[in-house]
Amino acid sequence: MGAWRERLNGVTPSNRLRTALLKADGPFRQFLLFVMVGAAAAVVHYGTLIALAEGMTVPPVAASAAGFLAGGVVSYVLNYSHVFRSERSHAPTAAKFVAVAAVGLTLNSAILWALIHGASLHYLPAQIIATGLVMVWSFAANRYWTFGAGPAAP
Repeated sequence: MGAWRERLNGVTPSNRLRTALLKADGPFRQFLLFVMVGAAAAVVHYGTLIALAEGMTVPPVAASAAGFLAGGVVSYVLNYSHVFRSERSHAPTAAKFVAVAAVGLTLNSAILWALIHGASLHYLPAQIIATGLVMVWSFAANRYWTFGAGPAAP
């Protein structure tokens, strides 16, 4: 009964997420925004991966690396402007972001290779696992090193 009442009043799951984001602050809010930016970057990453692996028969680890780089551009732009709201110069910030991304790419490729060749997983489930693991590390590295510690500005 309560769910129907909420729907009649225009409350949807996306409205609840938006409300939770607006009420959240500090590292939790940044992490939620980071995940949303990561989803946008993942669309580019996975789209490139699938296009190269399926359409051009590029080996999955190499196709994933290309997708990781393409998604990284999207990630930097959105993280700089929306998640961490940086006012720092792009040159040193981008250099740090690239260093974090290089470690992330190495971790992603190693995890993907191990899951495909060691655990015999298909490349897509393996990529989902790798993405989740690298995301946690990447958030911490970017929050505390690339963009500096502290909550996002309101």
